[in-house]
Amino acid sequence: MKSALAGKNISGVEVSNLGPDGFWLLLDERELFVPFKEFPWFQDARIREIMLVERPSRHHLRWPDLDIDLAVESIESPERFPLVSSARPNKRLKQSAPPRVRSKKHARRRAGAAAAERRYVE
Repeated sequence: MKSALAGKNISGVEVSNLGPDGFWLLLDERELFVPFKEFPWFQDARIREIMLVERPSRHHLRWPDLDIDLAVESIESPERFPLVSSARPNKRLKQSAPPRVRSKKHARRRAGAAAAERRYVE
């Protein structure tokens, strides 16, 4: 009995190479380079997270472990999809100050007041 010949990649996408500047995607019959400079979300990702890529539709790629969805067109022509935000920082959303640390003296005073209150109630 003979085994069947290996077929085509049914997912239509796979990571073919990974380097310090980005990674290569084999998409249908072509290779596309995904540079970390243009797609910074991948830069600190683990290799297995980058390797697990899905293609839900012909023009859509998804990395489920990274929660990243990209249009194939954004990889083909990243200059048409700049990573520039027009949002302005909201000055009212500043980080709040850390909680105040009370001194030991303050803690003793509070403990003494609580003990005196207990004696008074009894």
